[in-house]
Parts: sequence; structure tokens; C-alpha cells
Amino acid sequence: MRKFLLTALLTAFSISLTVASSTDNPPKKAARMLRHVVLFKFKDSSSPADVKKVEDAFRALPGQIPEIKSLEWGTNNSPENLNQGFTHAFFVTFENEAGRAAYLPHPAHKAFGKILGPHLDKVLVVDYWAEQ
Repeated sequence: MRKFLLTALLTAFSISLTVASSTDNPPKKAARMLRHVVLFKFKDSSSPADVKKVEDAFRALPGQIPEIKSLEWGTNNSPENLNQGFTHAFFVTFENEAGRAAYLPHPAHKAFGKILGPHLDKVLVVDYWAEQ
């Protein structure tokens, strides 16, 4: 019986230590990140090679603009047919508004605009602070 009580006490003590240590150091809240979502609708006259050139140029921007923390992109595959002709989505992440402010007039971003311009029918841009 004593062995059982001792085991039970040690187990309870161990559990209380685990709970105490997890509440002493709560997980850090993820830093808010500024998201910059860009949707493209290309001209009907743009060839697949033209579109690929635009994709490649956009994907190269993180290597040229250090304020870009991450870039994700893809093409529409929604079965809902609500894309209104927008086929490409680019999801750019910045740490803060200063990062975005540096990105917008950056020479590499301006050069990208010159590659994109002749092929762009419409663009939609939405920026937001990511909430977890």
C-alpha cells in the first residue's frame, strides 16, 4: 500500500511540475504579418510563354527585394467558376508596412511591372494583417 501511495504522490508531483512549467512559459503569440495578395487576369492575346515569363519574373522578386519574407503563388483551379477571369494568385508576406513601402517603389518591382504590363488585362490587390 505504501508503494502505491508513493507512486501516486510522485506521479501527481510530476504532473504538477509539468503544468507549472507549461504555464510559466506560455507559447509566444505569432507575430502579425502583412499579406499582399495580387490576382492577375491576362490578356487573351498573351501566349503561355508570355504568362510563364511573368510568373518567373514575379517568383524572382524575393531574391531581389529583401523585405519580402515569403512568396506563395498558384493558378486558379476552383470548380465554382467565380474567378471572373483572374487566373493567377500571388501571396506576398511582409513583416510590416515599412517592408511593403520599400517593395512598392523598388526598382526590381518596377522592372517586373514592365514585364507584366503588356500582358495584363486586370489586376486585383488586397492587403491585410494576418490574424491567427
